[in-house]
Amino acid sequence: MSTTADSTADLLRIADMTEAHLPEALRLSRAAGWPHRLEDWRFVLQLGSGKVALSGEAVVGTTCVTPFGESVATVNMIIVDAAMRGRGVGRKVMEAAMALAAGRELRLVATPDGRPLYEKLGFTATGTIFQHQGNVSPPDDFAPVGEGLRPACTGDMAAIAALDAQAFGAMRAALIGALFACGQVNVLERHGSVTGFAVRRAFGRGLVVGPVVATRHEDALALIGGLCHDAPGDFIRLDVPETSGLSAALAGWGLVRVDSGLAMRRNPAPGVAAGKAITYALASQALG
Repeated sequence: MSTTADSTADLLRIADMTEAHLPEALRLSRAAGWPHRLEDWRFVLQLGSGKVALSGEAVVGTTCVTPFGESVATVNMIIVDAAMRGRGVGRKVMEAAMALAAGRELRLVATPDGRPLYEKLGFTATGTIFQHQGNVSPPDDFAPVGEGLRPACTGDMAAIAALDAQAFGAMRAALIGALFACGQVNVLERHGSVTGFAVRRAFGRGLVVGPVVATRHEDALALIGGLCHDAPGDFIRLDVPETSGLSAALAGWGLVRVDSGLAMRRNPAPGVAAGKAITYALASQALG
């Protein structure tokens, strides 16, 4: 790191992110080409905590940490003002995030620009995330056929949280509760048991579908299909692991693959006992 970078980083002040910082955080995300609304920033912050890098009173860097139990956290909303890049700001906010995480396993989805720093900080790649999006106008036969697909009720929350924990590797009860409060949650039920679920909520330019958790590929497609069929013509985004095998089907439905990111982890922790449930689409790149 250069002397200029060192001196710039030393002049920065790292502070707790508050509601008052969100308009400036939104400015940074818009400048970076992110689709996030103020509500999307608020949603992430309410599930965890954040830090901002301040130059004077100006927000020049952001990061948030979303803890899931005592073992896992995601690091997200990592942005550095374009005018301040290459000056050590990114390292400062990441070090602040790692301190917030208190020894938990850390997960994030990296851009190509961010990857070198994350590797220096001990993160390793675990897979690729494909971003699919588009205005879906599904044909009449797009809706899944079957008696097991239905809207979720509050009585399903425990089963949904357990399936999600199997797939994610940690309990995310607070996230599941927040998704119930703001989104449409559908479940797939077989023989009286919930075997999959999917969520649709407002995000960015339109809607996001995720998380999608199921035990079979065809069930994941049925869950996604149902939520897309109920929103004809709407702009919909999904972030799916490459290993999900959904990309071809989504592209055929008009959800084009437009970008990708690299899933990375640091300090892996023992997870919840593995089951058959698989994450076919993330809640978001921020939340996993």
